[in-house]
Amino acid sequence: MHLIDWIIIALYFVISLAIGLYFYRRAGGNTEDFFLSGRKLPWWLAGLSMVATTFAADTPLAVTELVGQNGIAGNWLWWNMMIGGMLTVFFFAKLWRRAGILTDVEFIELRYSGKSASFLRGFKAIYLGLFMNCIIMGWVNLAMGKILLGMFPEYVNNGNVIYFLALAMFITAIYSAISGLWGVAVTDAFQFVLAMAGCIILAVIVVNSPQIGGITGLQEKLPDWALRFTPQIGGDTGTSTGTAGILMMTVSTFLAFIGIQWWASWYPGAEPGGGGYIAQRMMSAKDEKNSLLATLFFQVAHYCIRPWPWILVGLSAIVLYPELSMADKGLGYVKAMNEFLPTGLKGLLLAAFFAAYMSTIATHLNWGTSYFINDFYKRFIAPGRPEKSYVSAGRLMTIVFMAISIIVTTFMTSISGVWAFVIECGAGLGLILILRWYWWRINAISEIVATITPFVVYGILYFGKFGVKFPDTLFIIVPITTLAWLITVFITKPVEDNKLSLFYKRVHPGGVGWKVFRAKHPEVRADRGYLVLFIDWVLGVILVYMFLFGIGKIILGDFIAGVIYIILGIVAGSIILKHVNYLGWDELRR
Repeated sequence: MHLIDWIIIALYFVISLAIGLYFYRRAGGNTEDFFLSGRKLPWWLAGLSMVATTFAADTPLAVTELVGQNGIAGNWLWWNMMIGGMLTVFFFAKLWRRAGILTDVEFIELRYSGKSASFLRGFKAIYLGLFMNCIIMGWVNLAMGKILLGMFPEYVNNGNVIYFLALAMFITAIYSAISGLWGVAVTDAFQFVLAMAGCIILAVIVVNSPQIGGITGLQEKLPDWALRFTPQIGGDTGTSTGTAGILMMTVSTFLAFIGIQWWASWYPGAEPGGGGYIAQRMMSAKDEKNSLLATLFFQVAHYCIRPWPWILVGLSAIVLYPELSMADKGLGYVKAMNEFLPTGLKGLLLAAFFAAYMSTIATHLNWGTSYFINDFYKRFIAPGRPEKSYVSAGRLMTIVFMAISIIVTTFMTSISGVWAFVIECGAGLGLILILRWYWWRINAISEIVATITPFVVYGILYFGKFGVKFPDTLFIIVPITTLAWLITVFITKPVEDNKLSLFYKRVHPGGVGWKVFRAKHPEVRADRGYLVLFIDWVLGVILVYMFLFGIGKIILGDFIAGVIYIILGIVAGSIILKHVNYLGWDELRR
């Protein structure tokens, strides 16, 4: 690191703080301004903010690890989540915006009633906003710590890395507390552009280095399995060459990813039916159409634009660092940064990693605080106070959440272990999160059962030492959880008709699950056009996978196949835009 590198990093921090100060006035009026930007975000800014938030410091390292262990096809661990994400685009984005609530946890008392609804809202506010949120920030801190340890071994060690992380978090917490979601979203856009620029530059430099020899040289040096776009189904762990091994996917593993995980498991940023900070961005959009377009843009950018620079570095790392163990494949990304980046660019890429890190942390601080303030403090502890007092409390809790997440980080050692834990402890919850919008019979008690049962089953499997490992655990946890909440639905009383009528008239979800209430309220222009939305969902899946594979094929030199994929994606996207823009937005929602 030279002076110019430090100047670039310092300039990045100054710009981030300046954006926060600029939006100070917009965030101080009320909780809607602070947590939802006054519901005025345009689709492109809301979408960029979603993408930036899901691009954390751990993401390039995680993709490098997946590629190092399983080749390009290893990314199906997260590529499968796009199917559920596209479902959110067409079936839920407009409903979240239409609900007019501040957080997705507030939805619970909009949809349900009674003490069970109050309990569930308060429980989720603490469970998601404090417990789960701080665990997520902890693993993001852990990844950033690995980057700092790899980049600055002469300054940073395991004993003092936490202090560097605390400083970065403090700066993030300050601009988050000052500016609310407006500042977070605008800073996200700046940080995403910077982060992607840094990652693209690194990929170009590494691939064109003499050790790799360009794309052609990379392909010549890699075994065939590393360049496969789809998983090789098998049961053995083998080695095609001396450079690396491949962990073959079993049939059950592939089915768990493609057939279960995307709809059944709760995971931050990929919740079935939307939710979390994704729902926060949808609810902050100008209107329903901007909400849908923002979420569609997020899916395209998340799966098509971001991955390939990381994948290229991951493939190069297989060639450059064959000595890395399977567990340490992700460190190949940091080693490539250290080895190949010249003066100036090293500072730029480190600033890019800070940007990825801080955009994620800023969102989690704002999002987690929104749960605590709106769904716990305001709802149960201090109702009826002036709005500005809640904003002040939110700013204070932003700093408190920062401190808690730093403490949590000191107890964490493994990122991948936390990922599996989060998916398993939300397995089976996803379906009820989808159906509660479209089936009147779902009640709060059934959602409580769906929330708690995965923990119980996970605990039995883990402490009972049955030898079942993730993702095969999903075949056990999901059916048991689903059966448990379905039984609960039919043995408990439904939500009162008056409450359901208010929900139906406010959100007018439509569908066969609300047929009874459609007959009761013929004056409500409930949603129709579900066949069109289903077609758009399928087309959306085609759109993203075609662009994802098309871009990859072109990068790897297979231009004909790449162009065909891209054309198919363009056709699918054109039909979607025609439905949204030309058939008429009102027609889709009536």
